[in-house]
Amino acid sequence: MASYYDINDIIIEEEIVSATFQKAASGVGIDPSSETDYVEAGSKVEIPFWLAHELQLRQAVSINVPPCFNQKTRLEIQADSACVDLRSRCPFFYEFGCKIAPLVNDRTIGFLLLSAFKSRYKEVLTKAHTAAFAAASKFWAILTNEEIYLYQAAQSSMASFKKWRMGGPRFQKASVLGRKRKSTE
Repeated sequence: MASYYDINDIIIEEEIVSATFQKAASGVGIDPSSETDYVEAGSKVEIPFWLAHELQLRQAVSINVPPCFNQKTRLEIQADSACVDLRSRCPFFYEFGCKIAPLVNDRTIGFLLLSAFKSRYKEVLTKAHTAAFAAASKFWAILTNEEIYLYQAAQSSMASFKKWRMGGPRFQKASVLGRKRKSTE
């Protein structure tokens, strides 16, 4: 599950998923507006991912495919993935997809994640190296957190390359190579 100190993992685990109870459960208190703490078998509830995962391990619920991986999103990604606003669907689209795929028994989620990342990767790097600040801020609005980290790393590497190219420190001989070796005789 989550790394205890990683805030991103904590946020991912709080993503709401739909789950269907396989068994009746009492004393759960999932719905605060309900008069009872009883959930019947077959009831659909919306709960945080971390809870759904734990309940699924106990075979109490089955997790449904989240809406951020539905058919509409898949078709939009196939059509033009660079324009799809994945951030509004799920800020940690790729990481959440990797966590949810084995739990919902949907092998196509992995292919969706791979195709989305491959097609958006080039666009993210191109914009990071060429876009002006005004254009970049609009582009950031549709990027997932993973893609924002990639974008920032690309901008940083390009800035370092430009600094080096414009007269920064060139390749130099390592100080270790300047020392003479003592003979072993």
